[in-house]
Amino acid sequence: MTPFFRRSLVALALVPFCLAGPQTALSQAVEGRADAGAYLAARSAAVNNSYREGTFWFERALASDPQNIALLDGAVISYLGAGEMDKAAEVAQTLIAQGGRSIGANIAILAKQTKEGAFDSILSAPSERAIGNLLDNLVKAWAEFGNGRMTEAVAAFDAIAQTDGLKAFGLYHKALALAAVGDFEAANDILIGKAAGPLVVNRRGVIAHVQILSQLEKFAEASALLDRSFGTDPDAELDLMRQSLAAGKPLPFDVVTSASDGVSEVFFTVAAALNGEAEPGYTLLYARAAAYLNPRHTDSILMTAKLLQQLDQPVLAAEAFASIPADNPSFYAAEIGRAEALFAQDDKAGALAVLEALTKSHPEISVVHMAYGDALRREDQFGASATAYDAAIALIAAPEERHWGMFYSRGVAHERSSQWDKAEADFREALKLKPDQPQVLNYLGYSFVDRGENLDEALGMIERAVAERPDAGYIIDSLAWAYYRLGRYQDAVPQMERASLLEPVDPVVTDHLGDVYWAVGRQLEARFQWRRALSFEPLEKDAERIRRKLELGLDIVLKEEGAPPLKAIDGSSTGN
Repeated sequence: MTPFFRRSLVALALVPFCLAGPQTALSQAVEGRADAGAYLAARSAAVNNSYREGTFWFERALASDPQNIALLDGAVISYLGAGEMDKAAEVAQTLIAQGGRSIGANIAILAKQTKEGAFDSILSAPSERAIGNLLDNLVKAWAEFGNGRMTEAVAAFDAIAQTDGLKAFGLYHKALALAAVGDFEAANDILIGKAAGPLVVNRRGVIAHVQILSQLEKFAEASALLDRSFGTDPDAELDLMRQSLAAGKPLPFDVVTSASDGVSEVFFTVAAALNGEAEPGYTLLYARAAAYLNPRHTDSILMTAKLLQQLDQPVLAAEAFASIPADNPSFYAAEIGRAEALFAQDDKAGALAVLEALTKSHPEISVVHMAYGDALRREDQFGASATAYDAAIALIAAPEERHWGMFYSRGVAHERSSQWDKAEADFREALKLKPDQPQVLNYLGYSFVDRGENLDEALGMIERAVAERPDAGYIIDSLAWAYYRLGRYQDAVPQMERASLLEPVDPVVTDHLGDVYWAVGRQLEARFQWRRALSFEPLEKDAERIRRKLELGLDIVLKEEGAPPLKAIDGSSTGN
């Protein structure tokens, strides 16, 4: 989807939730009510996006005030967020009957009507039930389709396509509708641009086109489209498609098989456009509706789960990820997401168990081993992490630039497990693949500085990293630390002060600033920075060293450690 079409759709879709009603602010609903506790708890749940908790408290509050529009609207949003569409639609009807108007209510009712096949009700809906011009018009076109009026449906899609800025949306959905009734030639003409110019589509659009081409027995074109759009890395869903195409077997067209699927695709189209542009809680309503209308729509389920993660709702996110069955090609992606949701619930053992099981059920997918390696590294299990990265890298036939991160991650695991020779080899391989990658340049350069090795080369690497990321505090810190280790204390001071401004509460940067101040004779300022570093909760081993410096001074600590002493400086430059 191009930025222009995304902006057009966002402009058409973004409207306030509650457009009318005597009490639209939930805080107003609290005043003078008997069950103030339930009102306050409901409001807190709404503010914190705690949808499941919200359903309980809104329902309780409504028991004592069943006609309160603000509470009804809050309950609708909570039920939608929790994935309880039928209940959301029920409360939405009550809200509408009380004279309230709400986008959430309109979404819930529309989704319910579509599910029940009430297409005449959709086509005759009053203006108060509008959601957004584009969505409403696309849904009405699919409602005509659902009523078996293909001519009217095509005319409705064409009308949308003739609207400025909306051509791609109207044509794409028209192509889906044509394919759904078996007119694959006409659908292909639209998607290849023969009808009105080329279309830019998302992953689902590409898959739909591949299925259409296969139905036309254009297997080579379908395979080429897959490779051109997604590359050739292992992907469970795409690999199954490639196998069928290679065998000359047409793929079933299942992206849209009914009007309900079509409306699901409309909601997903809007959700995809809003994602990253609107508040995640707003986008979630559309993603939930898409998943409700087409439970096979794994893209909408994955989007729903990721939005819930953004909203700090890991339990609901984990449930959404878990709803994708094990035989679905997207299962491994869902399980990786579920593991992250378990981490967010502080269930580290459960998260690692999910990923370990995934490496056994999907051993041929490198991203699975990478996810397991990342999780192990997150838990400081560096040796096991390196082994997981070994498995991921072994699946790469010929490393390309995009694989630099795999070698970088394994290099970090090797460095943290005291296997420096292997770590250096991995970092250098990552730089061979992507020579100016600032993370790798910084990590390898900083490691050299910390080890007292290859200092001139290290300084050059860090300077290149700074050139790539001039506002990255942690990289500026590396540059200052390189100057410090080279004895260029006066050069280190301004760089370390800048790093501290960019990373004001980082214990390592603050500790380093103290060391640099000490090196130039500014001992009072050094002690002040070390005390600040302790307040930022450093690792215990670092905290112990800082306390030792505060007690004895940096010179004695270096002597105790057997490190080279600080170089002498011109006394006229000392600060105190």
